[in-house]
Amino acid sequence: MAAMTSSARPFLNRRLAEFGTTVFAEMSALAVTTGAINLGQGFPDTDGPEEVREAAVRALRDGRGNQYPPGPGVPELRTAVAAHQQRHYGLSYDPDTEVLVTAGATEAIAASLLALVEPGDEVVALEPYYDSYAACVAMAGGTRVPVTLRPHEGTFRLDLEELRDAVTDRTRLLLLNTPHNPTGTVLTRAELAAVAELAVERDLLVVTDEVYEHLVFDTAEHIPLASFPGMRERTVTISSAGKTFSFTGWKVGWITAPPALVTAVRSAKQYLTYVSAGPFQYAVAEALALPDSYFSGFRADMRARRDVLASGLAEAGFGVYRPTGTYFVTTDIRPLGESDGFAFCRALPERAGVVAIPNAVFYDHREAGAPFVRFAFCKRTPVLEEAVRRLKALAG
Repeated sequence: MAAMTSSARPFLNRRLAEFGTTVFAEMSALAVTTGAINLGQGFPDTDGPEEVREAAVRALRDGRGNQYPPGPGVPELRTAVAAHQQRHYGLSYDPDTEVLVTAGATEAIAASLLALVEPGDEVVALEPYYDSYAACVAMAGGTRVPVTLRPHEGTFRLDLEELRDAVTDRTRLLLLNTPHNPTGTVLTRAELAAVAELAVERDLLVVTDEVYEHLVFDTAEHIPLASFPGMRERTVTISSAGKTFSFTGWKVGWITAPPALVTAVRSAKQYLTYVSAGPFQYAVAEALALPDSYFSGFRADMRARRDVLASGLAEAGFGVYRPTGTYFVTTDIRPLGESDGFAFCRALPERAGVVAIPNAVFYDHREAGAPFVRFAFCKRTPVLEEAVRRLKALAG
């Protein structure tokens, strides 16, 4: 029976009309219906540290967070976030005025863009980008301006001149992600310094998504953009517990920024979730205080998993861009005689019993991402080894 309506106007807000259901939902559903190994959506298949889980249980039993927590986040977590920034990066933030707890990094991005962007403002973002970026810019009424990371000598690189050329008098904000999902690129100190110089010169705000800050491999290093001269006062830095502690379902994120920017973002955030994850906030506060051995061990474990999957994908015939950060490997399917990532990923569960994500969904310029496919390696090593065994059939 047709829905009753007095107008032909579509139900969905026109700003969101281009988005529809995310590819993650589609591919995860394919994994369920086919029984395929899901290397598409980026969630671990094991839980994080036992002591952190127990901290959440203890908070529940002690009645901490079972009712609405404070809007900015529980003081213990805000203090822990500030201590984390000081300990790892030498950045000093006041936990009372310069830290805001959010429902994961996704809400932090949404609240930041809704607060800081007005209709007509341009937002420059590195393409490919996580799909929520485009939707959040649209909801804010802004115009997204992609600057494409392009393959070069085994990695994806930022063209700093292209970035500079993308900034106009209408540019309000730069939206950066490093370590970068989906390409695994980590911006270098020199690249970040150039971005900072541009932001200061053109008086731009910057929102940085740094959720993979503790997943940087080999000789790369994660350097917060806020640590560069002139950047602390104009940068909203975003991170979360999901990727660092393997509790993606808890949805505990945060921003650090100067008071005026925190106040602006909080003004938008309070009308989204208002508050969330009460007991988990206390647990994440304890997680952030774990010793350095946890962070180095976690990084080493993920690096080993990266190597299992990246090497296996190369043996299976893919072109492989070995990531220096995140827990994703981007591959080129053209050596397999393929060129359409969407078609390849939709057929892959039946062909090989594995699910992946077509990188084209992360591009405005779909043709630039068409031959690239992303696999997640945040899974147990035996699962990765079985996935590699299945994928090698493609080369046969």
